[in-house]
Amino acid sequence: MTKEELIALGIDEETAQKVVDGYTASHVAKTALEAEQSKVADLTQQLTDRDAQLETLKGEAANSSKLKEQIQALQTQNAEAAAEYQQSLAQKDFDFALSDALRNAKAKNPKAVKALLDIGKVKLDGSQLLGLEEQLAMLKESDAYLFEKEGVKGNPLPGGQGTPPAITKEQFNAMNVVEKTKLFNDNHELYKQLSE
Repeated sequence: MTKEELIALGIDEETAQKVVDGYTASHVAKTALEAEQSKVADLTQQLTDRDAQLETLKGEAANSSKLKEQIQALQTQNAEAAAEYQQSLAQKDFDFALSDALRNAKAKNPKAVKALLDIGKVKLDGSQLLGLEEQLAMLKESDAYLFEKEGVKGNPLPGGQGTPPAITKEQFNAMNVVEKTKLFNDNHELYKQLSE
């Protein structure tokens, strides 16, 4: 639920902001949960595969030269599988960190912003993405429409003037439901004053 939706329910702006901030701070991203579930599934599959390989080797232990060849082949396969798995984990960690950084940068459409980034120049160092801030700063200048504006809360007032239009109580009472709804969405405070 957004801050604006909470305000529309009658919660004051300060309390609504605290609720949104608290939710954001305690929220575990779905992508992080999916990444951990994927890791568990991958490890479980690797254990199953290796158990099956050992059972096959027990049956063929009588022929030692053939066994040595199979052991070497399995060691090579296991080393390749481990390297692929580590690469997959690193990629998932990078993707999660990038998604989180784009969300924190208030990207309206993270996929569109990601497409404009030079991902080859972004490196994950621990939990920090090196080379991303500079690219995001340039994108915020060149393509500001891709990001939510800082400090803007709610919908701007009609006409973009920054001051509410002069509406009397009588004019408010004469408005139809559609006009009142628009006023509610555009200027909740004025709506609240006039509806009292």
